[in-house]
Amino acid sequence: MEMNSKNLFIATAIIAAGLVILGSEIRSGIVTFKDRDRCITVRGLSEREVKADKVTWPLIYKEIGNDPSEMYDIMEQKNKRLVAFLKAGGITDKEISINPPTITDRQADNYGNDILNYRYKAESVITVTSSNVDKVRMLMNKQAELMKQGIALVNEEYGNNSISYEFTGLNKIKPEMVEEATKNARETAEKFADDSDSKIGDIRNAQQGFFSIEDRDANTPYIKNVRVVNTIQYSLD
Repeated sequence: MEMNSKNLFIATAIIAAGLVILGSEIRSGIVTFKDRDRCITVRGLSEREVKADKVTWPLIYKEIGNDPSEMYDIMEQKNKRLVAFLKAGGITDKEISINPPTITDRQADNYGNDILNYRYKAESVITVTSSNVDKVRMLMNKQAELMKQGIALVNEEYGNNSISYEFTGLNKIKPEMVEEATKNARETAEKFADDSDSKIGDIRNAQQGFFSIEDRDANTPYIKNVRVVNTIQYSLD
């Protein structure tokens, strides 16, 4: 009987010691897990201002009249003068696209039965597409010369025929901007780590944001703002 009590005591002691050790291991495991879960997520920004390297300039003018044949002859002559103006400014044939003129019968659309002095309205579009943005912009500033030749250009502000500027050299500056955004993110992470008495460890996760290209402002659409934001997660030691 004494032997059984002694064995029971020993078994109880072993179980108690085991529970203490197990509890210690569980606690150690939780602490380790939390340590491993310590991390910081930061964002790094890179921005640049660049000049547009492509311009699309539609030169639009309109005519009204009562004789379509006569109107087409007038527009053909004006198109020749327009092309001569462009070539004198250094624009090549490859950069010039001439669309066929469109003509509208105003009487057919006259639902109010208004008296029309001119039945037909025609529109001509000559488009310049060039990588020499500065040269095209200089010609834009000389449009008064066309007015002297009887050609009044119109601005289709709310249509698809507006002047547009593009920046096509993104691939050339991408690597440097990604590097700069990553560097900025690390500097932010290091500042946070210093303030919290920690050290930056390895990168645990990294996401490169989309590049955006927008006009710098409404008055200078030929100057673009390129922007990218990288999101990086570092471990904290």
